[in-house]
Amino acid sequence: MVGIDQVLEKLSTVIDPDLKQDIVSMGMIKDLELDDDKLKFTLELTTPACPFNVEIEDDVRKVVGELPDLKSFDMNVTAKVMEGRSLDEDTGMATVKNIVGVASGKGGVGKSTVSLNLALALSQTGAKVGLLDADIYGPSIPLMLGMKDGYMQVEDNKLQPAEANGLKVVSFGFFAEQSHQAAIYRGPIISGILKQFLVDTDWSDLDYLIVDLPPGTGDIPLTLAQTIPITGILVVTTPQDVASNVAVKAIGMFEKLNVPIIGVVENMSHFVCPNCDDKHYIFGAGGAKKISEQFKMPFLGEIPLNSGIMSGSDLGKPIMMTNPDSPSAEAFRLSAKNIAAQCSILAAKLRQETESKEASDDSAKESAATIKTQTSS
Repeated sequence: MVGIDQVLEKLSTVIDPDLKQDIVSMGMIKDLELDDDKLKFTLELTTPACPFNVEIEDDVRKVVGELPDLKSFDMNVTAKVMEGRSLDEDTGMATVKNIVGVASGKGGVGKSTVSLNLALALSQTGAKVGLLDADIYGPSIPLMLGMKDGYMQVEDNKLQPAEANGLKVVSFGFFAEQSHQAAIYRGPIISGILKQFLVDTDWSDLDYLIVDLPPGTGDIPLTLAQTIPITGILVVTTPQDVASNVAVKAIGMFEKLNVPIIGVVENMSHFVCPNCDDKHYIFGAGGAKKISEQFKMPFLGEIPLNSGIMSGSDLGKPIMMTNPDSPSAEAFRLSAKNIAAQCSILAAKLRQETESKEASDDSAKESAATIKTQTSS
């Protein structure tokens, strides 16, 4: 007759491919019940966007099937996104589990388009996602979402994000469009606006907040890195050397600030001929992969050129919504899953560091108590 210990031992042979840890020690098995050889439990995955979710489920079913004398097996599959940032150190945004800044060294690489469609791709997996347009001088997210007449309200001294396509959205563009005036501000004011958007906004419970940063290494990226703990930075570049060479400077900045780099995504990677399916590398090839190899960071995806992406952005109809079966949409989905996986990896590392620190603190307290007792006696 199979027992609980035998079941857990079998389940512990299933390894999460991203986290390189077994699902039992990771706490992914919940509410396990074994009654009269009837097994029931919940498999709680680390994110609904994990690229290995199906593989993990299949492995669990396989090992459970190897258990002897089971009459029935009932597995409920859920997902709970892990915290990839230290929430204890961020009282202003303690309900946001992961904050991902999307950066580039230069303009014109399609960073805002990538930010928006990645946010939509994450949201479509069932995750709760917010999108912060942090480009104060050139906000474009409202236009891309068809929200030119959108607005944000203030309730209880908190900004209430606008909502579109399942996203919570904050952008200076909502104010700029209403006033039809350019943002003519110096650095300190710009930094103050970003801080307000971050900590004075009612983001509610979010699994991921995607922050679309302006290009370069100026006040906004610096303010983000220094204001709140963030999960990490996603770097967007295009294949040509002029873009990748400048992207390296952005990477250098965040490394100096001790901000993790989640990885790099290559936009406008290639053009797929609609008649012959051949790939044409119009802007060259391999720029993002070179960066990935140089800095030993994950290469998270390549987004092909598609006129539908451009026209959709101009019309406020993102390709993830209007043409979800297109190769470009599939590329965004794959990149989003890879980003979610990297967030889980960073979250697991953070958890291990926290547990190690707590264990060390407990050991120090025990040692201090022992010394005090010995001294007293």
